[in-house]
Amino acid sequence: MTSEKKILGIVFANMHDTAIKELTDVRTMGSVPFGGRYRLIDFTLSNMVNSGIDEVGLITKANYQSLMDHLGSGREWDLARKRGGLHILPPFGHATFGIYRGRLEALGSALSFIHGSKSRYVVMADCDTISNMDLRPIVDAHIEKEADITIAYNKTKVNVQSSAQSTFISMKDDGRVMDVLVNPMVSGEFNRSLNIVVMEKNALENMVVEALSRGFYDFERDILQKKAGQYRIYGYEYTGLVQSINSMKDYYDVNMALLDSDVRAQLFPEKRPVYTKIRDEVPAKYGLDATARNSLVADGCIIEGDVENSILFRGVHVQKGAKIRNSILMQGTKVGCKCIVQYAITDKDVTIKDYRMLNGSADYPVFVAKGGVV
Repeated sequence: MTSEKKILGIVFANMHDTAIKELTDVRTMGSVPFGGRYRLIDFTLSNMVNSGIDEVGLITKANYQSLMDHLGSGREWDLARKRGGLHILPPFGHATFGIYRGRLEALGSALSFIHGSKSRYVVMADCDTISNMDLRPIVDAHIEKEADITIAYNKTKVNVQSSAQSTFISMKDDGRVMDVLVNPMVSGEFNRSLNIVVMEKNALENMVVEALSRGFYDFERDILQKKAGQYRIYGYEYTGLVQSINSMKDYYDVNMALLDSDVRAQLFPEKRPVYTKIRDEVPAKYGLDATARNSLVADGCIIEGDVENSILFRGVHVQKGAKIRNSILMQGTKVGCKCIVQYAITDKDVTIKDYRMLNGSADYPVFVAKGGVV
């Protein structure tokens, strides 16, 4: 990548935590487990690395211990570097900032890091979407349009629940944004922001300094919405597969979609791998009477019962006679003998004792919190 197009990545790990509070009470949105072996941040970081971005600042807020454990030095993403690489930016990064209220205050606490970067452009992203996206065309479109701000979006149908966590844009024929709706609680087909924004680094710095001097802290409302006519804001439509997580039902549905081979092929293409922390586990072990159909079973699992249409993370143990259907069992979950588990989500290290039954539905999966005993 030439110096003229060198890009700094900024990732917000805690944005949208309230969307799935059951899972983010003990961790950030970025470190929420996904798909049997990944964390949500793996997709955002992998998209950046696969797009040639080798300098990333990760802005955190709270509950980020598990995130730091997962990322380490950034070696798995090729971000353990003397120059650039991965930088974890905790709150209180500046003496005048406390826990940030919005994206602008978060950027304010990271201004010294941003200012020190040699990059010309900045790509900002959250951890609430699952995709395998090349970010370079978005930057190219930003340069071609001579835009102040470029927002990646996709056309999608939403309901009232998911729209309450989303930002929508409307545009002229040339792609320039005319209007912005923030958390409007509507239903229908809209241009939903993917929370991926491109700006020039110097322009971002100036914008943040000015906004904070006026008491602004919400990027969507105070910049995109209020100043849509002042700035040259353009939309960039992404037409590939992208799935947003705005509720526990979304989390369940997006995970279960991985059981579709077409979805897996789009999310995990051979030439654009999704990187994650390497764990040296033994292969999954199946008992003599065990069955597993249409399921994703991670390494380290012991299956002695019957598993169907489910996702099992590392180290899950399903004992004899247990039946698992349409469920997501996270790392270390233990399912006792003759249990029946249907439409359930168990967080890490859950124990379901012998002869227990958990029975939810596709619309309302049962959730068991981390370390819970049933």
